[in-house]
Amino acid sequence: MTDSIMSKAATMEIPINSNGDSRTLGEDDGLEQARKVQWGLDEKVGRPPDQRDLQQVMVSGPNLNETSIVSGGYGGTAEGIIPTSSIKGSSMHHSSSSSMMAEEAARGVAVEKFDLMKKWGLNTYKCTKQLISERFGRGSRTVDLELEAQIEVLRDTKRKYENVLRLARALTNHFYSMVQTQHALGDTFADLSQKSPELRDEFGYNAETQKLLCKNGETLLGAINFFVSSINTLVNKTMEDTLMTIKMYENARLEFDAYRADLEELNMGPRDAVTMARIEAAQQQYQIHKDKYERLRSDVTIKLKFLEENKVKVMHKQLLLFHNAISAYFAGNQQQLEQTLKQFNIKLKPPGADKPSWLEEQ
Repeated sequence: MTDSIMSKAATMEIPINSNGDSRTLGEDDGLEQARKVQWGLDEKVGRPPDQRDLQQVMVSGPNLNETSIVSGGYGGTAEGIIPTSSIKGSSMHHSSSSSMMAEEAARGVAVEKFDLMKKWGLNTYKCTKQLISERFGRGSRTVDLELEAQIEVLRDTKRKYENVLRLARALTNHFYSMVQTQHALGDTFADLSQKSPELRDEFGYNAETQKLLCKNGETLLGAINFFVSSINTLVNKTMEDTLMTIKMYENARLEFDAYRADLEELNMGPRDAVTMARIEAAQQQYQIHKDKYERLRSDVTIKLKFLEENKVKVMHKQLLLFHNAISAYFAGNQQQLEQTLKQFNIKLKPPGADKPSWLEEQ
């Protein structure tokens, strides 16, 4: 009976035509009046609240703030309903897990850096202690007498070759200045030869002589520059590379002696469980630094051998070039001077090649 009354009330309040459109009332007003009529009938009849809610949903529409997803299709059981709040919770859990993984990665990097700093500090302390002990004569050091003598000879040779390089550069600068002066003097003599008819021949001879000396001087400068360049490569690249390896070898020797002294000190102490563990760790570090020291000592020996062979080869060629070029220049033998440059494959730069262009000067 109640259902028939409800249907009558709804029919009375919401008249529908054949096309489904409202004839007399607007859509929102008809729904609101139907909901009020139904609510009043439910109060009178005593319909349970859940049924009233169902009717309210049918009339007024669903509440979009409490949406659920039904996985079992229409008419499915309550087990197939998935609240949207659970989806939000899973996304929040995924975000929190990602942030936790990022924090763990950052913490791992920080721990690794701390371990590296700790190892570096411990190694520096041991090496400093060993160095001070050696300076004050309380500690022992590993010495390879033959290799140490070769290293000292190399350092002395490098100092002497640096002096040769410095003097050769000074000679180049002075001789370049002389060539430039000869060039200017030749131009002046040539100009005076044109303006002084009574001394035209005398100025002309001197102008030709200065120009010839200038040309030979430029040829000699090419030979000296090649000599300086080769000595510079030998001293500041080849020898310096060997000395860098020697420096690494000396650092490895200091580390090796530091860990050797540490192991000897531990072996002289008591032999309990803790000390035995420390002795085992010290033995491993000692072996690592011993292998590094021996490897670098072998590298230094090989480089010293190759350096000596290269030095003899380079200096033999460069000293021969320097002697022949200087002798030919001061003997006035232009042909021999040019032949010397051809013999050593030296190509002279054309005049004005070192001068900047007009655009660069601007």
